Amino acid sequence: MTQRNAEEALAFFWSNFVFDEEARSFSELLVRGVMEHYDEINDLVEKHAEHWKMSRMTWIDRNILRIAVFEFLCCGDIPSKVTINEAVELGKRFGSEDSGAFVNGILDRITQHLSALPE
Repeated sequence: MTQRNAEEALAFFWSNFVFDEEARSFSELLVRGVMEHYDEINDLVEKHAEHWKMSRMTWIDRNILRIAVFEFLCCGDIPSKVTINEAVELGKRFGSEDSGAFVNGILDRITQHLSALPE
């Protein structure tokens, strides 16, 4: 969105806003984690976003999905239902009229896929 790389965007954000250390740490984990697993996350989203390419999704929907999928893959202490509920609420608040349902449908298919994988 800012045309900056993730590290520059984080530095800019933290220089302009103040949050507690826990929020900052979690935010940085999400940003860096999404970037580290970017291709894997995008592949999972596209595979489960029936008839949708990432390039056709709005930037807000794409990024909500990326954060949620990162949480599914790497934040085992966060229940999937919590992640989905938060993602849907973000979609409703910042996305289009249809974002909440769109995000919910894709994330539901991804969680079903991930839960069917052998551990």
